[in-house]
Amino acid sequence: MKNRWIALYVENQVGVLAKVSGLFSAKSYNLQTLTVGTTEREDVSRMTISVMADDVTFEQIKKQLNAMVEVIKVIDLTTIPIHMKELFYAKVYDLNEAGKTEVFQIAQVFDQGGNVTVADVGPDSALLQCMLTERRNNELITLLKSRFKKIQVVRGGAVAIESISTSCR
Repeated sequence: MKNRWIALYVENQVGVLAKVSGLFSAKSYNLQTLTVGTTEREDVSRMTISVMADDVTFEQIKKQLNAMVEVIKVIDLTTIPIHMKELFYAKVYDLNEAGKTEVFQIAQVFDQGGNVTVADVGPDSALLQCMLTERRNNELITLLKSRFKKIQVVRGGAVAIESISTSCR
C-alpha cells in the first residue's frame, strides 16, 4: 500500500463529483484527498485525487475511472515529475508575546518564497496560511503541536500539475 495520485479531466456538470466519489465509496476505496477546480475551459474541471492503494487496486481504480462517461482523461501522477502544493491554515491559540514571536519565527523557517505567512493576529492568537508540500505541511503541524497546547488545523487537498522540466515534487 502506498499513496497514489491521479489527475482527472472531467466534464464540468452537476453530479460528476458525486459520481466520482461514489465510485470510490461503492468499491470501499478510501480517498485521502480530493480537490476540484475548473480549468482554462469552463466546461472542463480537473480533479486531483490521492488514494492509498496497492498496485492491483490502483490499476482497477484507473480502469473504472476511465470507463466513466464524464471522465475525459485520467493521468497517473504517482511516478511522473510534478509540482504539488497543499493549502492549510493553522490557528494557534493562548499565545503570549513570546509565543507570538515563536509562531512568526516558525513561519519564517518554513517559508519558501511566501508559502507560509501569518495571515491574521489577535490579542492571544495567530493564524498561519501555508502552501507547502504535504510532507512539509505535516512537519509544520507536528512542530506546532509540539510547541503549543492549542491549535486548530484546516487542510485542503493538494493540487498538482505535470512538470515542464524534470524537477519533481
